[in-house]
Amino acid sequence: MKALIFAAGLGTRMKPFTHSIPKALIPVNGKPLLQITIEKLKAAGFDEIIVNVHHFANQVIRFLDENDRFGIRVEISDEQDLLLETGGGIKKASWFFDDGKPFLVHNVDILSDVDLAKMYQHHLNSKSDATLLVKEVDADRSLLFDDTGMMKGWTNSVTGEVKSPIAGFNPADYKKYSFGGIHILSPSVLNDMDKWEGKFSIIDYYLSIAEKARLQAYLQNDCYLLDVGKPEAIEKAEAFLR
Repeated sequence: MKALIFAAGLGTRMKPFTHSIPKALIPVNGKPLLQITIEKLKAAGFDEIIVNVHHFANQVIRFLDENDRFGIRVEISDEQDLLLETGGGIKKASWFFDDGKPFLVHNVDILSDVDLAKMYQHHLNSKSDATLLVKEVDADRSLLFDDTGMMKGWTNSVTGEVKSPIAGFNPADYKKYSFGGIHILSPSVLNDMDKWEGKFSIIDYYLSIAEKARLQAYLQNDCYLLDVGKPEAIEKAEAFLR
């Protein structure tokens, strides 16, 4: 099974750590976030991984080489010239997913106890175009799903902004879930991506196809999910992995 790890971010919320190292190499209990993510993916059966790089890219590549790429196939998607965001990052790395099978995308700064093998099997059984890990939590920005669990929109509760391709869309008619930074994509979901150029958000891309594509919620309210995006999250991360 194949996976993409997003490790290219600037890590601006993690300063001062990211003044000298990339966010992917910030240690939790002495182990870098990238290693934690790779080992979790390997344990779930993912044995071919591509990692995108931008900020301190050479440090990430050197770390992978020094660890013999953790004994599996690990490729690099080089975004040093331009950070492509999540959608552009997937498009640039799409050459890697050449076997016609679904692949998993995982943010390097997400820690969880989600069973990734079970999530992958759920995706296969559902025959959806994409499966997104979500939780029902109070958040400023939420994805909106219909009663069948299909994504149909997005909203920002602070600004009141709403996005959806559906005419007359009323967010009050939909369930609000927070995206967990882990999703599984079937090759079919990339069919319309040729029209998109440069850097763009995968959520914006999902929204552009939400009226016709099957973008399902993988609701896991009982899972532990931590975004290690700010320095104060390090202590929580260490407690979780201890």
